[in-house]
Amino acid sequence: MARYFINLSFDGKRYHGWQIQPNGISVQGELQRCLSMILRTEISVVGAGRTDAGVHAKTMVVHFETTDDIDCQQLAYRLNRVLPPDISTNSIYPVNDNMHARFSAKERSYRYFVHTHRDPFVREHSVELHYALDFDAMNRAATLLLQAHDFRAFCKAHSDAKTTFCDVRRAEWVKIDNTHWYFEIAADRFLRNMVRAVVGTLIEVGRGRMTIDGMRDIIDNGTRCDAGESMPAHGLFLWSVDY
Repeated sequence: MARYFINLSFDGKRYHGWQIQPNGISVQGELQRCLSMILRTEISVVGAGRTDAGVHAKTMVVHFETTDDIDCQQLAYRLNRVLPPDISTNSIYPVNDNMHARFSAKERSYRYFVHTHRDPFVREHSVELHYALDFDAMNRAATLLLQAHDFRAFCKAHSDAKTTFCDVRRAEWVKIDNTHWYFEIAADRFLRNMVRAVVGTLIEVGRGRMTIDGMRDIIDNGTRCDAGESMPAHGLFLWSVDY
């Protein structure tokens, strides 16, 4: 039995998230269906993480196992011929048996895209905001995340996470141009809904509706009810996975 990694990209608009759902189409389900059809045996894939409905991925890494001899380049070509056009196989390569797409990952990064002026060309992959934002204040507030350990205030209620501790290593707003920005955050792990809740809270700071000290208090003592709203899914991308 040999193990392989697949590097994927996908537009999450049509999907009920990465993970197979009983009543909705998923990226995992489509990938397993196409792999199983090509290799003519039932194939299961394990992803580097779960993305919610509507969230995109520039990079999602998955692993699968097979007893067949694989021509990786040819399999990637054939997968791209049968996968839906909103899922792309970037590469396939063999890995050691102890490599795991989820548990071997050392760091993941996400980007959340926003724009402050109407733009029809990014509307499905960036969130239009109709108010002025102080990005300098938002970046000062973002540095608090680097000092934090427990992110329970940014975790979806009733999550099944065994711990709410994360090691956030990068958190900053990056200017693309005068009206387009993205928030980049990297950590060893993420909680369910965490990035969208963090972005919503930082936007409260940017609007002047929350102070930096207020955000510090939420991190130290708050619950999910105290943090900002969960931002729309379509602005969020799983950007990279490092091993």
